[in-house]
Amino acid sequence: MTIECLTRRQVLLGLSGAAVVTLLPNTAQASRATIGVKDLRFYNIHTGERSQGSFWVDGQYQSATLTEFDHVLRDHRQNVAAPIDKRLFEYLYKLQATLDNQDEIHVISAYRSPKTNQMLASRSNGVAKKSYHMKGMAMDIALPGVKTKHLRDAAESLKLGGVGFYPRDGFVHIDCGPVRRWG
Repeated sequence: MTIECLTRRQVLLGLSGAAVVTLLPNTAQASRATIGVKDLRFYNIHTGERSQGSFWVDGQYQSATLTEFDHVLRDHRQNVAAPIDKRLFEYLYKLQATLDNQDEIHVISAYRSPKTNQMLASRSNGVAKKSYHMKGMAMDIALPGVKTKHLRDAAESLKLGGVGFYPRDGFVHIDCGPVRRWG
């Protein structure tokens, strides 16, 4: 009798434990990684708007929540929203987990239109002309009750992108560009 004619049970009974494990599907391992909920809470310090929600549930990004987040994280000067890179939300989620903090994230700046970025760059050397803010890949944040130094250290420890430290202004810049740091 060929192996194709054997039932799965007969094949498994005839194999060693190690061989059985290699034949089993990896769905159990994969499913554990995709089960769960990822929540974030934002407060836009310029508009006074708040948003909270589960942006990821059981392996699926939640488009309605992401759209609401995009609105709250918009360029308030031009009243223009753009999609925020999902990697930035993942970064924020991991950052809060590292700090064991689920409080509201105070947003100083997220998406910036090219017009706003150009205006800010003309006023300050601290604004990059090709800022990741214009790509929806950066956010300037603070966490009430968390020292900016601790926020910076936690962000740097993750090695998920850029980290800028602005202690005088009371915020930390994070982006999902190359790993680097300044300030």
